Amino acid sequence: MCSEQSSKPKNAYKKGIRFYDNFITGSTWWSHLYMSCLWQVDDNKIAREVMGMIPSGFSGRLLDVPSGTLVFTASTYAGLPNASIVGVDYSREMLAVAEQRKQDMGLSQLSLEWGDVGQLPYEDESFDIVLCMNGFHAFPDKERALAELYRVLKPGGCFLGNFYVKGERRIGDALVRLVLNRKGVFVPPHFTKEEMEEKFKSLYKGGVEVSNHNSIMVFRCIK
Repeated sequence: MCSEQSSKPKNAYKKGIRFYDNFITGSTWWSHLYMSCLWQVDDNKIAREVMGMIPSGFSGRLLDVPSGTLVFTASTYAGLPNASIVGVDYSREMLAVAEQRKQDMGLSQLSLEWGDVGQLPYEDESFDIVLCMNGFHAFPDKERALAELYRVLKPGGCFLGNFYVKGERRIGDALVRLVLNRKGVFVPPHFTKEEMEEKFKSLYKGGVEVSNHNSIMVFRCIK
């Protein structure tokens, strides 16, 4: 995530790293209750939908930012032995968990790097796919992040992922405003689905597809 405005998101994830995987996958009774009753989003289903957009047998270059702990992506990466995958995250704690998962699963085609999405150290048009799962709502400088992710994607390349959008469910918006923003897990400003679709269409002339699962928008954009 972008570093320039605040270290709060980093600190929030540092404190919760022990529980992150269990929470986001809904694998405990309390996280399942939260996801099904309050958030009303199945992150596992969304992850399968997003990862299913990556072509079978993909052998190009893929940038994953923020890579997180690889909890939703490692199994897909294991099936892409000929790809060159770079995972970037601003949280060193997330990267430590991801590195262990990488080693355990033998993902030699994956390199993990600390970095800021607002200042990516990669050349223009250097990736065939840019993946951004559960990240945009946590980036402090969202316009800068969008510009950087666009910059490093090749013409004809695919930008895909998911993130929170406001205005789809009142309880979800209240949860973001009263809890997640204050905890630093999410960082305002946030946008509606329509606003984000317009932003994407202004950049990606090859086509934009968006859908939503309550407060989470899934997108696929072609440069």
